Amino acid sequence: MHALYTVRELREIEADAARRLPPGALMQRAGQAGANVALDLLPMSTKNARVLVLAGPGNNGGDALECAAHLAHAGAQVTVMYFDGGASPERTRALERARASPAVFTDLTRDEIAASQWQLAIDGLFGIGLTRPVTGPFAALIDAVNALACPILALDVPSGLDADGGCVVGPGGCAVRATHTLTFIGDKPGLHTADGRDHAGSVTVATLEIDAAHFPPAAMRLGDVALFAGAARQRRQNTHKGSFGNVAVLGGAPGMSGAPILAGRAALHAGAGRVYLYFAGPAPATDPGQPELMCRAAHGADFGAAVTVAGPGLGGSDEAAHLLEAALASPQPLVADADALNLLAARLALAARLRGRKAATILTPHPLEAARLLGVGAGAIGRDRIDSARRLAAGLHAIVVLKGSGTVIAAPDGAIVINPTGNPALATAGTGDVLAGLCGALLAQGWPAWEAALGAVWLHGMAADVLVADGVGPIGLTAGELIPAIRTALNRLVAQRARQPR
Repeated sequence: MHALYTVRELREIEADAARRLPPGALMQRAGQAGANVALDLLPMSTKNARVLVLAGPGNNGGDALECAAHLAHAGAQVTVMYFDGGASPERTRALERARASPAVFTDLTRDEIAASQWQLAIDGLFGIGLTRPVTGPFAALIDAVNALACPILALDVPSGLDADGGCVVGPGGCAVRATHTLTFIGDKPGLHTADGRDHAGSVTVATLEIDAAHFPPAAMRLGDVALFAGAARQRRQNTHKGSFGNVAVLGGAPGMSGAPILAGRAALHAGAGRVYLYFAGPAPATDPGQPELMCRAAHGADFGAAVTVAGPGLGGSDEAAHLLEAALASPQPLVADADALNLLAARLALAARLRGRKAATILTPHPLEAARLLGVGAGAIGRDRIDSARRLAAGLHAIVVLKGSGTVIAAPDGAIVINPTGNPALATAGTGDVLAGLCGALLAQGWPAWEAALGAVWLHGMAADVLVADGVGPIGLTAGELIPAIRTALNRLVAQRARQPR
């Protein structure tokens, strides 16, 4: 499984490993690993390949200096922009090796950087310890590098990015937009969520040959099929619609009937045996585009015989609150989305009912909904998505799916998974309704809540990735287009699972 570690954890791992190694060994290994990746990014012949190396004032700069020395000895034309600082003995020795190599040390203006035909730029300005925004001359340098047409390799993390939370360190900061990141010792959550997905590019990990015994059990992981595939089972021949559960979608206040229809269609195409749509407003006789859906008035609905997906287009009225209260009282699993989350944030009695539920509950907030639930500004969610999701899960006794780039899934016990699938095509109205319906369908088919949340988010994102790869989006992709792609992705998952040896 792909573990993710915080900066604090990585510093402890590094310190523990370094005590058992010769001084500077880890920095030398990092430099060699960086050079190996750089050579893969350069043309077949490194002779005359022009490489720009940015070596900052800390140990990340030492990694870059070691990398520069290796590349220069391999025949590349290496130009080092070196920034002095408080030097550790390891960094001093790295500087000596780089100066003894054929690498050229020089200062370049922004115009000179832009005018040179670089084949590769290597970012070793700032590592995982950055706490202040990058401004002034360093910001101008980063802007110049970001404008280059060549690949950009970041060592450990793109300079200016928070390795824990994934935000550009700010306010007013900037960060390198790398095409590739070689991260050291262990992977960092910030490379896979928030701004990290725009700045890290393709991420690989170099453990620097640190023994696995130095690594503690990971509380965070990068999402992977292996985390939920065990819940995907091939269907037996001797089954019927009752074998695959019922989903009840509660929503559809006046003027918002489309949201529950999208959620219901997603639930139906993701395998639920029967799907009921309970409308808080006037209920249509049928969904002409999906007549298999059963449309009914929400008043008097029985939520005890189905997994409930509450919230799509539900509204914030007193009647909506009464309906949500009835759904929360159900002994069946529940998915709370959209207006259900806003009602939970606004009405303490509903939140108390949620915390007291015995059945599985999944919450699917976007950042603004999460902010309302936590009683903070939306900016606070963006600054630390992982902590926000963890606090919500613990405080509301539910699995939380904090949507966004690198969706964060949190369990009440503190476990975190960051989902790697999805793209900007999902930034359109209705995709959250589709995700909620998908969660409900997996729960109805007997998936455990944790696996249902992980699987739904992964499949939802994978459907968008496949559609974009096929030329459908990202611009203009609609939520409804995701639904058949989700069905295809789910069936492929089940088929692959069936082919694996038991």
